[in-house]
Amino acid sequence: MTKWTVADIPDLHGRRAVVTGANSGIGYYTALELARHGADVVLACRDAGRGKAALDRLHDDAPDASARLETLDLADLSSVRAFAERFGDTPLDILVNNAGVMALPRRTTADGFEMQFGTNHLGHFALTGLLLANLLAATHGPARVVTVSSMAHVIGRMNFDDLQGERHYGRWRAYGQSKLANLLFAFELDRRARRAGVPLVSVASHPGYAATNLQTASAKLEGSSLRERVMEAGNRVFAQPSSAGAQPSLYAATAPGVDGGTFWGPSGPMQRGAPGRNLLTMPAARKEADAARLWDVSETLTGVRFDALDSARPSR
Repeated sequence: MTKWTVADIPDLHGRRAVVTGANSGIGYYTALELARHGADVVLACRDAGRGKAALDRLHDDAPDASARLETLDLADLSSVRAFAERFGDTPLDILVNNAGVMALPRRTTADGFEMQFGTNHLGHFALTGLLLANLLAATHGPARVVTVSSMAHVIGRMNFDDLQGERHYGRWRAYGQSKLANLLFAFELDRRARRAGVPLVSVASHPGYAATNLQTASAKLEGSSLRERVMEAGNRVFAQPSSAGAQPSLYAATAPGVDGGTFWGPSGPMQRGAPGRNLLTMPAARKEADAARLWDVSETLTGVRFDALDSARPSR
């Protein structure tokens, strides 16, 4: 396969896109390149100040880009609902579920969910469901939903008896579970869309080892300056830049011929390099019974249903 770069992104004029966590890192570069290639992009950011700084930077990097800022806190379902209400009935062509937290000490969201499961999975589940009508109204072919997972899904296990880590909590175990949940959701969404016969392609991506603020967030929360410096040093030595980490998401969102239910990541060694590789997943990510169970649990916890997919039978 010819090496893919952002120069291969097709003309996106007329398309609308939402990128969560677009204020920095992978999310910023995903939003930038979508806008640079003509899409009308919404930067969905939790912090309005950092979001405004990112929007200003984007307009400096791509003066002709069409982009705007909307606040969205995935750790607060009222914020997710408010975002969807403001979005109205505008058609949506690309949704990139990018925002996330990693390996935090146990915290809870505004709704009482464990922070990593609540933010990384439940927030994006609710957002996608609330924007489903917009996605099905896409004007340039089937809409794409790209959910950003991680190779950390290999350490994940869906502990349905203790999803919130109330009895036993390990920060990396919880992170792995949330990233496994991302894959189960992405693949189940694609299955249900196909069974319902609706125009929607759901895929997953992972950035490889890219330098972002995820690596230092946990250390900052705990006030561990030593661990923060270690993570920063590791980023400088081993990690690829965030702009490279955004490429799998951009490939999944824009490349022709991307099939639903696929998982895109770097093709190079050490999870670095150009995208264009449909990755293997752990068998746990393809367990349809777990995906259906997670879907049911997620609907119950968030109160969000995917009404347009009601014709899809649970995959048990």
